[in-house]
Amino acid sequence: MQDLLIKIFYDVDNYCIPLEEYCKNYFLSSDKGRNTFTSSKTLCLSEIMTITIYFHLSGYRTFKTYYKEHVSTILKPYFSKLVSYNRFVELMQEALIPLLLYMMKFRTGKCKGFSFIDSTTLDVCNNRRIYSHKVFKGIAKRGKSSTGWFYGFKLHSVVNDKGEILSFYLTHGNVDDMEDKILLKKPSLKLNKYVVTA
Repeated sequence: MQDLLIKIFYDVDNYCIPLEEYCKNYFLSSDKGRNTFTSSKTLCLSEIMTITIYFHLSGYRTFKTYYKEHVSTILKPYFSKLVSYNRFVELMQEALIPLLLYMMKFRTGKCKGFSFIDSTTLDVCNNRRIYSHKVFKGIAKRGKSSTGWFYGFKLHSVVNDKGEILSFYLTHGNVDDMEDKILLKKPSLKLNKYVVTA
């Protein structure tokens, strides 16, 4: 399993090096002693992304358990500047956009025969806390799914017959599921046959 970790890091690092170089040349920064995404005294961007990706292959159900029981013990020799769980959660926010770009550019599957389109809800809080919820106020919306009302977002995705993600799209919670078809308009996504799942 550690061999897989090294392969993931190698692949992600080859993506991050030119990305960070590009950002350093074209993005404005108020602190010249700081890297584009993270401080030099802590984990680099490719390490943050590797730990995040590896979680989905680890078998752990929650990220907190994975980080405290697996990363902080078994994987510690591989990451010399490992930080606390709370600090890592903060660093993950800085790695979100690079991680999405990496996935969309290099880690999407190919159309082979049938493809499946579906959406899932991303609840940001319990329905009873909607009016007191402040984190996504004005961004998240109230919507209805097959399981009832919720407050948050919808993740629309297209997968091939092997379960590989071909494309994905994030919308407000009140967007109709039939808007899944917006994914079909992407020039990079050419589907011969597709099934809209309920």
